[in-house]
Amino acid sequence: MNIRMIIIFYAYHILIHVPQVSLAFESISQSISLVDDGNTLVSKGGTYELGFFTPGNSNKRYLGIWYKKIPIQTVVWVANRLNPINDSSGTLTLNNGNLVLTQNNETVVWSTTSNSYNKPENPVALLLDSGNLVILDEKEENKELYLWQSFDYPTDTFLPEMKFGLDFRTGINRRLTAWKSPDDPSPSDFSFGMVPHNYPDAYMMKGDKIFYRSGPWNGLHSSGSPQVKPNPIYDYRFVYNKDELYYTYSLKNSSAITRLVLNATAYVRYRYIWIESAKRWEIYTSVPLDLCDSYKLCGAYSSCVISDSPVCQCMEGFKPKSLQAWYSMDWSKGCVRNKALRCEDNKKDGFVKMSGVKVPDTTYSWLDQTLGLEECRVKCLENCSCMAYANSDVRGEGSGCALWFGDLIDIRQFAAGGQDLYVRMDASELGHVNEGHKKKGVLVAVTVSLVMAMLSGILMLGWCYRHKSQNNVKDKSDFSIKGHLKSGIQVDDGDLPVFNLSTIAKATNNFTFSNKIGEGGFGPVYRGILIDGVEIAVKRLSKNSGQGLNEFKNEVKLIAKLQHRNLVKLLGCCLDEEEIILVYEYMPNSSLDSFIFADKLKSELLNWSKRFDIICGIARGLVYLHQDSRLRIIHRDLKASNVLLDKELNPKISDFGMARIFGGDQNEENTRRIVGTYGYMAPEYAIGGLFSVKSDVFSFGVLLMEIISGKRSRGYYNQNQSHNLISYAWKLWKEGRPIKLIDKSIGETCFISQILHCIHVSLLCVQQNPEDRPIMSCVILMLVSEFELAEPKQPGFFMKDSSEADSSTNKQMLSSTNEVTMTLLEAR
Repeated sequence: MNIRMIIIFYAYHILIHVPQVSLAFESISQSISLVDDGNTLVSKGGTYELGFFTPGNSNKRYLGIWYKKIPIQTVVWVANRLNPINDSSGTLTLNNGNLVLTQNNETVVWSTTSNSYNKPENPVALLLDSGNLVILDEKEENKELYLWQSFDYPTDTFLPEMKFGLDFRTGINRRLTAWKSPDDPSPSDFSFGMVPHNYPDAYMMKGDKIFYRSGPWNGLHSSGSPQVKPNPIYDYRFVYNKDELYYTYSLKNSSAITRLVLNATAYVRYRYIWIESAKRWEIYTSVPLDLCDSYKLCGAYSSCVISDSPVCQCMEGFKPKSLQAWYSMDWSKGCVRNKALRCEDNKKDGFVKMSGVKVPDTTYSWLDQTLGLEECRVKCLENCSCMAYANSDVRGEGSGCALWFGDLIDIRQFAAGGQDLYVRMDASELGHVNEGHKKKGVLVAVTVSLVMAMLSGILMLGWCYRHKSQNNVKDKSDFSIKGHLKSGIQVDDGDLPVFNLSTIAKATNNFTFSNKIGEGGFGPVYRGILIDGVEIAVKRLSKNSGQGLNEFKNEVKLIAKLQHRNLVKLLGCCLDEEEIILVYEYMPNSSLDSFIFADKLKSELLNWSKRFDIICGIARGLVYLHQDSRLRIIHRDLKASNVLLDKELNPKISDFGMARIFGGDQNEENTRRIVGTYGYMAPEYAIGGLFSVKSDVFSFGVLLMEIISGKRSRGYYNQNQSHNLISYAWKLWKEGRPIKLIDKSIGETCFISQILHCIHVSLLCVQQNPEDRPIMSCVILMLVSEFELAEPKQPGFFMKDSSEADSSTNKQMLSSTNEVTMTLLEAR
């Protein structure tokens, strides 16, 4: 046997005895196929991978694309979602410029259809680092002239650079369709797509029924999403012309990983962000947001206001079409005009302005982007069927004209953001509606003034008794949360339930010491149990309290209107003789400070993953207060003892006695009454009384340091007592030793990079100048992303003890020391 034959013999035996090796191809050509034996196609930068996979508990095989570097297999596109393969006999080939997927080399289960009428000379299939699978002709000079691309045929995932919408030239409609289940990627009945009305809109569908409407693009965002704002992770863009209609987004930082996914189980569209240090996907946003995002919930000529009760309200000049249905909480029949439009002399008709809304469904609409608002008004008056008009682009002074014909449906009112809509009204009704607006404004102002006055002493108590007698309210000793008590104190435009003192006394064993769970400047806090088993926390104003009444009024005014998973919920109040009491949901795990500053055993219960969840929850609560709630609220006393933990250790911000409301356009305010807690206060507030959302950002930065370090902000962290926690953290940062700040109770952890990233974020939050600090929505993005952060500037340092204050500035601070340290209450 010659040498050549010996080599062939041994090579043959090596090949049949060595396990099969998986290969990663850079491309698929007419000479290279992809078979289901572990071989894959990988993008040039190694971001995405194409291959065969089995989802969940299924035994079916699919061809799909997933993230190459993410350990949790996350599939973003599926080719044969309608025709799964039953075994591992799948083969992907490139044939005459088209990809063809076969089973057992004979049955075609999926194939592409090239956009080109000419036969390509040298076709090749590539997977791009955007996640786009493309077919192109290598002989073609323009490498972006694709014969076919997977981005034109999305499944349930919307990736950066993908176009969501329509191509009028090719007829391609790029819409999302959710998987049926985690085990089955076949199309479910839940889809989301752009609709080319004259004024384009986007719908989520359950089967053939509209489930949610995003609202048309208004130059800044979808009309139904005023919360979408510029951010450090991605840019977004909307294009509408004779060739295309689409929405897209692109990453500002290539290290960030984000995707939009349609989920048929929850009927929600989620935006996920990958947290590399924690090796998990984090939900950043989701739609629909709430009940008011339910399509057509309130019927015609009605708007949905999530903070109102009921949520559906007829527009000014309209009334419920069916009173019986309306008062039984069936709002689908909507509202009708108090006086019908006659259209005899349309020039006498006018319009009522609705501010801060999601504009109506655009099925019957008309758009002219060249007209201004006044021309738009005239255009609407000329047509008796025109019911409303608005700017189609709200940027700057506004531009463009959108008209609505027929009934106005699916309108919602926002606390902040939204746009103006002008609704047509008969001339004879205009005066009544305008007068109604005036009366409503006066009524609201009077109501607020009266409520606040009534809460200030005997008038408050007397009003409570009158309110009870007028509503024939029986003794509330049998009150329970499930009973949905409707009588109560009016707080601007909502009702706060009133508990009877006997109910509270019975729930707390007559305020016995064994039920006492806290004490603060307001007074003691007790745990209670209502007769239906619901646990409550009872905050009782002490008769000897130097504070409390103003804080009580403030808390009633604010927290009764706030609804968020990371804010403690106010259930009601009790005003009886000399008793002033607030009733909250009970938090069984007490406050955050009892964990991070307690003994070692309790501190170790909070591993880093749980601490990070708490950090993100607090941040989300602050974003709600600062920009997503109906009122812009500055907490002014954010600290570890004012963050309560529920039974799952989820954080809830509490104690709004020091909080302040800001107007929609207001950014900062000055006060001579400085309240809060030293160690958490921003320098511009502690020294000059100037506070803003950036004051809360500073407090959050300090709290973030405390959670990471397990140390109190006001302690001393070197021998000569010259460093508090902020300056100690800054010193370690400048010396390149920030790892020494980490609490030893966290123990050995694989999350060091994420913890150091959070220390970096905390230092950005406590910078000296408010302008240098990020807003809370950006803080969240920083926390959950791995993109490069700016270098922090020197933090705001100020004296910690009155003994250290010798300058005129610090003497001025000392004059309000009693107020500054008042907030000691640890509500449960």
